[in-house]
Amino acid sequence: MRIDKYLHAMRIGTRTQVRRLIKDGHVTANGEPVLSGKQQVTPGNDEVALDDEPVRYQEYFYYVLNKPVGVITATTDASAKTVMDLFNTTDFRDDLFPVGRLDKDTEGVLLITNDGALAHALLAPAHHVTKIYEAEVTGEITADQVAGFNDGLILKDGTQLQPAEAEIVAFHEIENFTTVRIKIHEGKYHQVKRMIGTLGERVVELRRTAFGPLTLPVGLMAGNYRALTETELAELRKVVRV
Repeated sequence: MRIDKYLHAMRIGTRTQVRRLIKDGHVTANGEPVLSGKQQVTPGNDEVALDDEPVRYQEYFYYVLNKPVGVITATTDASAKTVMDLFNTTDFRDDLFPVGRLDKDTEGVLLITNDGALAHALLAPAHHVTKIYEAEVTGEITADQVAGFNDGLILKDGTQLQPAEAEIVAFHEIENFTTVRIKIHEGKYHQVKRMIGTLGERVVELRRTAFGPLTLPVGLMAGNYRALTETELAELRKVVRV
């Protein structure tokens, strides 16, 4: 890999800025001054430094984001705020993207990465990566009502759903709403809302608490994100064998 590409990928600066740093003698490779941006280095083997500070190469990046309500799951949008707008300038990269999507009015766990192979595997129907949602639903919903979700619903438009798992978390009598936890193995359009709709009720709040083995980190407030731990990444890869 060309060293100017290496430094640019690690967000040391624009290509012009990187060339200037090299020309002014700020960059070394294996302790020797770099004289040209065309010089080849091997990530992981060669030691690249900027003003004696190591610059370690990282190809893929992984973040868990607690998506807030009112933000769309996209990389760019002409008018709406996107999940990528929540990233600070240090962590933002043009090649990052959200894996799957959450509706604008849905909050919760969302994986952000630039690893296309892992993202494709996690979204592939063959892997049936589970998603867990907690929904605040109008009225009182009973365990008997959601028991039918286990058999695989047929929605009002004829869409056949795979079997899902649902449980009643709590009924809030004063406010007259029920908290329902639903585990699904697919991602149809507005699926949880449409499932609740078959009961004659509607979802007023929806949050995703888990995407496969990746759960919403305790204390990670809506709109915030952090890098995945090595354990979390290993668990994700294990699900899809990537």
